[in-house]
Amino acid sequence: MIWLPFDSFGAEGVLIACAPALALAIDRLLGEPPARWHPVVWMGRWLGWAGARLAPAAGAPRVLSDARVFWVAALAWCAAAAAVFALAWLFQTWVLTQPAWLAALALGLFLKPLMAWALLHDEVLAVERALAQSLPAGRAQLARLVSRDVADLSPHEVRESAIESLAENLNDSLVAPLFWFVLLGLPGAALFRFANTADAMWGYRGERTLAGVARDWTWTGKWAARADDVLAWLPARLTALLIALLGGAGRALGRLPAEARRTPSPNGGWPMGAMALALGVHLRKPGVYTLNAAGRTPEPADTLRACAIGSRTALAATLLACAALLV
Repeated sequence: MIWLPFDSFGAEGVLIACAPALALAIDRLLGEPPARWHPVVWMGRWLGWAGARLAPAAGAPRVLSDARVFWVAALAWCAAAAAVFALAWLFQTWVLTQPAWLAALALGLFLKPLMAWALLHDEVLAVERALAQSLPAGRAQLARLVSRDVADLSPHEVRESAIESLAENLNDSLVAPLFWFVLLGLPGAALFRFANTADAMWGYRGERTLAGVARDWTWTGKWAARADDVLAWLPARLTALLIALLGGAGRALGRLPAEARRTPSPNGGWPMGAMALALGVHLRKPGVYTLNAAGRTPEPADTLRACAIGSRTALAATLLACAALLV
């Protein structure tokens, strides 16, 4: 790869290429680092601080026009993204001057916080376990995963939402960071995680409460939402392809584009649609979309199957990333 100073096919290059596999192993064995050391938590704290100053309070007199709110928020996003990229680039540049075994270890350790498959997998299984206890418990557990209102969801809708979250976040939390790591190294993975976190915190089309104050994110979050769409565009389609092939839905690939277009998101519908086809179930957001409408209602076993397909996809994506680093 262009960002690697080592011969890709030499012993040093092979060691560096193992960094994604090391990151996935750390993810499964050790889980997330403490919040005080987690770079994504740092990103979220800055985004929360900045968002409270950029997004106008709902219903309050406007100091800036919509256009100025948009551009001020866009410039703040770009400045923070540049800082994240530069810091990761400086660290990576220094790391790659070290012995290859140490560089590979450091890259794996610092790539890990930028991807989070094990946590997602376990949280989705926890929804199913909670749902087996009671519907309120299932709703409460699901609320940890999704931003939608869960208060009125039925048991089937709770399960569908958990499976949708697994599929969509499989891209955001694993495949996309790996994709950008292959292209740009740690700076690429860090940039994507910043963009994805900004979309989650700023990318709303209306009001959302932050720090106890209802704020209008319509223009504040527009740049963040579009930036995430652009950076996740190709990885989302790669994720969908892997889900379909590893989930036994290869023959249904021709139906996938039509299913993906049913969702408002330009990217989220691809992995969710692929998972619906692989499981043979329908996945719905009431009043918004239905994926694979002819499929059956998901059952508890489908959550387990979705997690298994996700695990196979995570492993395949990681191995492909390792292979790509050797090219």
